[in-house]
Amino acid sequence: MQKDVLQELEQRGFINQCSNMDGLKQALAKGKITVYWGTDPTADSLHVGHVASLMLLRWFQKYGHKPIALVGGATARIGDPSGRDKGRPMMTDEQIAINSAGLKKSISKFINFDDSKNGAIMVDNYDWMKDYSHLDFLAKYGTDFTVPRMLSMESVKKRLETGMTFLEFNYMTFQAVDFLTLYKEHNCILQLCGADQWGNSVMGVELVRKESGKEVFVLSTNLITDSNGNKIGKSAGNAVWVNEDKTSPYEYYQYFRNTPDDLVITFLKIFTEIPVEEIEKMSSLQGAELNDVKKRLAFAATEIAHGTKAAQEAEATAASLFSGGNAVDAPSFDLDMREPMPIIDFLVAVKLFDSKSEARRMVEQGGIQIDGQKITDKDYVVKPAESIMVQRGKKIFLKVNTKK
Repeated sequence: MQKDVLQELEQRGFINQCSNMDGLKQALAKGKITVYWGTDPTADSLHVGHVASLMLLRWFQKYGHKPIALVGGATARIGDPSGRDKGRPMMTDEQIAINSAGLKKSISKFINFDDSKNGAIMVDNYDWMKDYSHLDFLAKYGTDFTVPRMLSMESVKKRLETGMTFLEFNYMTFQAVDFLTLYKEHNCILQLCGADQWGNSVMGVELVRKESGKEVFVLSTNLITDSNGNKIGKSAGNAVWVNEDKTSPYEYYQYFRNTPDDLVITFLKIFTEIPVEEIEKMSSLQGAELNDVKKRLAFAATEIAHGTKAAQEAEATAASLFSGGNAVDAPSFDLDMREPMPIIDFLVAVKLFDSKSEARRMVEQGGIQIDGQKITDKDYVVKPAESIMVQRGKKIFLKVNTKK
C-alpha cells in the first residue's frame, strides 16, 4: 500500500505531539486539507532550526495538501516568550519589512508557490491584526481566553520568573487569532510547529472550537539540537542560515557534512527526502562508509535548500580543499586590511572566533593554518595579500580577500 503523509512523518521521526491524532487521521482520510506553518520576522533568513518544522509543511505539499506559510509581521511586534529568559528587542517597521522579505526568500526554497491546486500561499498576520484597536480586540476575543489557562502554559511559567511583560503575555492570543483567521478564510484545519510552540498553537485549537464549534488540529515536531544538546537558533549563537548571503552553500554543506555520527540517520530522515527504507540500510554503517553517508546527507540537504548546481559546487569545493587545493568557491570574507595584522586580531576580525582568548588558544594548540602553513606563534603577523586561505581545525576553511 502507498503510505500517507502521517506514515511518512512517523517513519522519519518528525512527530512529537498531536492535539487529536485520531481526528486528524479521519480528516485526512476524507481528502486533501489546508495546513499552515508560521514564523516571525526576527531575522532576514530562516536557519536550520526552522527547517525541521518547515520540512513538515514540505511533506504535506508533496502528498498533495495545500500549504500556507505565515510570516508574523504582527506577532513580531510583540515577541514570543517561548523558550526565552528575556523579551525580544523591539524592531522598527522598516526592519520587519526587510526581515519579512528575507524569510519569504527562505521559505520559497522549500515550498512551491505556483498556480497548481496545492500551490502554497503566503500571508502576513499584520494584514488582519492591524485593523484591530485594543478595545476592538478585547471586545471580540477577551472572553475567549482565561488567565488561569494562559498561566498554565510552560512558556509563560518560565518567563514569569524572569519578568514577563504584558506585551509578551498577549502573544498566544494573537497566534490563536491567526489560526481562527486562516480557518475562516482558507478552511485551514492544521497548524505545524516546533515543540516549543505547542502551547501557543493549542490556544488556537481552543479558540476555533469556541468561536465555530469545529475541530482543528496541531502537529508538532521535536526541536533540533547541536552536538552539545543546545537548541539550534540565532539566539543560541549557533545558527546556520538558509539564505546564501548569510551562510554560503558551501558552509551549509559543511554543516551537514560534519554531523556527529550519532545524528546522521536522524538528520537524513529530517533534512532530506531520501526514502526511509534506504536510510535504514545505512544505519549500521561505520568508518569510511559512514563518512560517505555524511557526504550524501550534506549533498541532499544542500540540494533542497540551494539547488542541484550549488550542491555540486559545494561538494567539489570540499573535495578540493580536503585534497590540499585552493578552491575559488570556498566561503570568503572581505577585510579592509591595509597594514600587517597580528594573527589573533586577524582571526577575530574575519569572524572565525568571537574572542581573542579563543583565537589565541587555537593558535597555541596548532589548530590554525595560513595558506597551508601551520601557525603556532601567537605573535605571528599576517601580511596583506590579494587573498589568504585560512584553515581552522580540520574542517573549516575561509578565503579572506584583503582590500589594499
